[in-house]
Amino acid sequence: MKPVRVRFAPSPTGALHIGGVRTALYNYLLARKHNGTMILRIEDTDQNRYVPGAEEYIINTLNWVGIQIDEGVGKGGPHAPYRQSERKSIYKQYAQQLVDEGNAYYAFDTEQDLETMRERLKAAGDANQQYGSGSRMQMNNSLTLKKEEVDNKLAAGDAYVIRLKVPANQEVRLTDLIRGEVVVNSSQIDDKVLMKSDGMPTYHLANVVDDYLMKISHVIRGEEWLPSAPLHVLLYQFLSWQNEMPQFAHLPLLLKPDGNGKLSKRDADRMGFPIFPLNWTDPATQELATGFKESGFLPEALINFLAFLGWNPGTEKEIFSMTELVEAFSIERIGKAGAKFDIQKSQWFNQHYLRAKPDKELADYLLASLTSEGISCSNEKAEKICFALRERITFPHDLWEQGKIFFSAPTTFDEQIVSKKWNLDAVRTLSGFIDAIKTTQPHSADSIKSSLEKVTGELGIKTGQILQALRMSLTGGASGPDLMLTMEILGAVETVNRIKYALDNLKAKGS
Repeated sequence: MKPVRVRFAPSPTGALHIGGVRTALYNYLLARKHNGTMILRIEDTDQNRYVPGAEEYIINTLNWVGIQIDEGVGKGGPHAPYRQSERKSIYKQYAQQLVDEGNAYYAFDTEQDLETMRERLKAAGDANQQYGSGSRMQMNNSLTLKKEEVDNKLAAGDAYVIRLKVPANQEVRLTDLIRGEVVVNSSQIDDKVLMKSDGMPTYHLANVVDDYLMKISHVIRGEEWLPSAPLHVLLYQFLSWQNEMPQFAHLPLLLKPDGNGKLSKRDADRMGFPIFPLNWTDPATQELATGFKESGFLPEALINFLAFLGWNPGTEKEIFSMTELVEAFSIERIGKAGAKFDIQKSQWFNQHYLRAKPDKELADYLLASLTSEGISCSNEKAEKICFALRERITFPHDLWEQGKIFFSAPTTFDEQIVSKKWNLDAVRTLSGFIDAIKTTQPHSADSIKSSLEKVTGELGIKTGQILQALRMSLTGGASGPDLMLTMEILGAVETVNRIKYALDNLKAKGS
């Protein structure tokens, strides 16, 4: 088996879609599995769609999710440069070779010529209105013009493109590692432009040339490129590189959460979840799209989630570190069917990874939020709060949202709890509990619980009947972390003050 060399080759035309991150991940897993090389190549041949900042965004995304590049943009390597816009002379050489050997030709057609061709084919009832074997001999190109005319046009600097000369009515075959044998009749393939009039190559020529020169062993890319694969096979054949052709694997589409159609940014916006890994501000509109990172997703959770969008390990296990994914990964276990983008599942992964963090790490998230709110807090208290909240959080910002109760006493109370649970028994118990809490030593969850049970026992009241009223007096609401631990964290003085405030401001049912 030849060395595994894979490439992630995005175009810098905007923010990197989350599907692109999955493509990068699968390439990375295959490379690491076989001690291979992961290459980052920037395919920026379409200068009209180039977006400033997009390349940096791609690199920042890969760094954040932990996909390490071995060779390529930002890293260097033996096949530099790795930006296609810097490799124009290389592509020109191979385009000229294709022309010289009769496998490509110059085309001087104007936009009007192309429109006339389409109208003519449409009027003739031809469903395949393309520039190809059935129409090229009626067009303005080096196949129909005399050599002298072609030479004069080239010398005069007339605008032209170079098109691939696709043979008529031949079967083009390739074996896709995910989809098996793919057979396409060449009549379905048009004479694609290989070099544009601005001297830049199209994707088709550039990616084939680069994959050959960079010794790429596997091309793992999205399903949308499958229709172009037969064309690329022809290019490998015409350039006499068929024995060096990489193995292809076209990944299944990412679908909307309901499975009905391809996932788009519009769908994600409508359903309220990110579609980009990091925040992205559109340079043209200044519109901000929130990323997975800024929404509170951990990179290890996002990677675990993305790995399962199309691939499965063949076991019931779902939690995989990057190292474990490398060990378990194989292209053979990638499915053909589109993968539903289940945002609830991504949140489940995030919960798992967040809740597995030690209190000290969780405390760093909380302390950062407290600092931004101008609130001081000791590391010890922050860690205690995180311990109390860890089973209730999905995102780091939940620590602050749910932890506010430890820094701000309630001034309003849940009306349903007031009407149902704030009764004379609650008032009697909490009045007695105030005195007990002052003398409870140590002020720990266990000691507080014993003191409360002693008070309710002496009053002949079941402890469970007043717990909601007690929680409401402390937090204002009906739910929250462990109640005894909450009082331990609040401290005796704050606990007493909050209960007193509730007793002073709420009228008990039946009084």
